[in-house]
Order: sequence, then C-alpha cells, then structure tokens
Amino acid sequence: MPQTTENQVSDYWDIIIAPKSSLFSLDLREIWRYRDLLMMFVKREIVQFYKQTILGPLWFFIQPLLTTLVYMVVFGNIAKISTDGKPQILFYLSGIILWNYFSDVLNNTAATFRENAQLFGKVYFPRILAPASKAIANLLKLFIQLLLFILIYLYFWISGQIAFELSWPFLLLPIYILILFNLGMGLGMIVTSMTAKYKDLIFLITFGVQLLMYATPVIYSLKTIEQSRFYPYIAFNPISPVIELFRNSVLGGEIRLDMLLYSLVISFVVFGLGLLIFNKTEKTFIDTV
Repeated sequence: MPQTTENQVSDYWDIIIAPKSSLFSLDLREIWRYRDLLMMFVKREIVQFYKQTILGPLWFFIQPLLTTLVYMVVFGNIAKISTDGKPQILFYLSGIILWNYFSDVLNNTAATFRENAQLFGKVYFPRILAPASKAIANLLKLFIQLLLFILIYLYFWISGQIAFELSWPFLLLPIYILILFNLGMGLGMIVTSMTAKYKDLIFLITFGVQLLMYATPVIYSLKTIEQSRFYPYIAFNPISPVIELFRNSVLGGEIRLDMLLYSLVISFVVFGLGLLIFNKTEKTFIDTV
C-alpha cells in the first residue's frame, strides 16, 4: 500500500494540527488566524473584572487612588520617606500604576493552566492566546489609570504647585509598557508551568510578588537609597529603571537610558525563557493534571 506524503495530506485538509517542531516555536500566522478568539478572551477578562460589582469600571480609578492615599499616610507622613520634593500623590501614583500592571500580568498569567484546564482538554487553539489575553486585557486598566495620573498632574500644574517638567523620555512610554509586558508574561508563563505540577507553589509566588514590590522603587526613589548596601540589587532589578525613568520624565530627575536598555534586554530574555518552558509544558499538561 503506497504511503501518503505530507503534501498529499495537505490536499485533503485545510488545517493540520501537529506537534511543535521546537520549544521556541511560535506560529504568528496561526495566532493571527485565531485573532477573533483572542479578542473574545480579552473581552471575557475585562467583563469578568467588574461583572456583578456596584461601581463597575470605576474600580480602575478607585484602587490606585486608595493605595496611593495609604502610601501617603504610612510611608510619606509616618515613615517620612523622602519623595525628592515631588508631590506625594504624583510620586506614589506613578509607581503604583506601572507596578500594578506588571503584578497583574504576572499573577493572572501564573494561573493560566490552572484556570483553563477543562478548556485545554476539550478543544485546540494556540495555548499562548490564554496568557496573552490576560496581558492585553490589563492594558485597558493601565491606560485608564494613566489617564487618572495625567488629570491629577494637570491639576497640580494648572494650580501652580508644580512646574511643567515633562521631558522627551516620556515618549518612550510604549517601551516601558513593552518591558513590563515581557517581564510579567514571561515570569507568569514560567510560574504557570511550574504550578501545573506543583500547585502549592502559587501561594509562594503570590507572597514573592508582594515582597518584590519593596525591592522596586515604588515607595522611594533610587536617589534616596544611593548609600544603602542594597542599592546595587534594587538598581539592577529590571523593573526599577522603568518606574524610575517614567517618574523622572514627568516629575523631573536623572535620565538613565543605559539602564533602560538593560531592562529591555532582560525582558526579552525572560520572555523567551518563559515561552520555551510554556511550550514544553503544554505538550504534557493534560497528562499532569
């Protein structure tokens, strides 16, 4: 009986589902074909956030504002941590908004396999769509909170409480977001691959993310801790240059583009590593659970 070649098989079927040829395999054309499904996932994530809530999307504003007010009282007035002469609300809010995006992407992506176990076992689609939808959905929240920051900034500027300090590095905002996207999604894919087999690790990760915030200049500036022995570790945290550069570009301060380049390179390394582990795990995920 003659054997059927791959070309002959392709004449019978429109789509052929086959194992990935490599760990780094990422078929962008396939992702494009499933773009409608990706948008459905994104919409699901957004609606799920404020469904059956009283205030709905207003929580996008309320959460960072309440957190900022707590930081102003605890760290600004009680602990007396310097904000380098910058308005406390703008100083803390600028750090909280970017940190929230990173932590939300990481925590949400880290639950990909656990939350979609039933779906993954029933139907095929590019598995990368699940974590990608979470990262994209959080962009809406990020942009809304950035709008809140701009409105408060304009109030301080119009009232004469601050001078107009906006500098050209603010135009690098898409690069800042890309770095946080890569880091959050890359680390999230690594975590979800680990928790597919060891489910209790998710509790350790949640605690670790909370601790990581204190190793990031969210409630303080890098200038404040220059004399600290922990400064090198915090400065080389790839999230630190992003928050510091964004804050300094709108409120005034030192601009270190070399550190931004460092963060950008690290973010792509982390994303690549996360993709490698994610692709490897998805092949045996159903057998594991």
